[in-house]
Amino acid sequence: MMNLPLLYWASEETGYSRYRRIAEAHADKTAENVVRPDGSVVHIIEYDIDTGEVIRTYGGQGYGVGSSWSRGQSWAIYGFALSYIHTRKNLYLDIAKRVAHYFISCIQDNNYIPAIDFRSPESPVYIDTTAGAIAASGMIEISKHVPEYEKKTYFSSALKILRALEKEHCSWSDATDSILQNGSEAYSGGIHKSIIYGDFFFIEAIMKLKELGILLW
Repeated sequence: MMNLPLLYWASEETGYSRYRRIAEAHADKTAENVVRPDGSVVHIIEYDIDTGEVIRTYGGQGYGVGSSWSRGQSWAIYGFALSYIHTRKNLYLDIAKRVAHYFISCIQDNNYIPAIDFRSPESPVYIDTTAGAIAASGMIEISKHVPEYEKKTYFSSALKILRALEKEHCSWSDATDSILQNGSEAYSGGIHKSIIYGDFFFIEAIMKLKELGILLW
């Protein structure tokens, strides 16, 4: 979902509509089979290559089959928001909002810091700060495209995530490999480490706030 803007851009640059049709077909299939009714998402789906039917799902980088990998949720929030921006299809914005509501409900009792998987055991506690940074940047995008009475839900949640990340999980020292600490590759390994795109989306979100004249701290 995050790569689809490349296809939208290609159609705009070349005038060749096939790229856009492929992007929308992917977004539609993802909306149909990846996003659950409650706003959680499946990480990996295996399709029948002949019929296009779903064969099975996999836990992927989350806790297990049927679980809820938090970075997958954040990719869906941001990715569907981007597809809405490029197509103005309300379906995509509605899905981004649904996943965002689910994400917010899962972090409110954990000081707005996401666990690696929202359906993993309560102990041990594993977090993924990259999921928070991605989701926050995506929620800022959503807030730009909803009615005024809805903006606060997404924008204030993004601010709470970013402030929690900065307060608890950032290092501004040259001695560390990244600014944003405690990113996690997967529930099964690579836990609580430096991940470069955690920094990217964290700084991106801060720059969006700066453009709006809002300081994070």
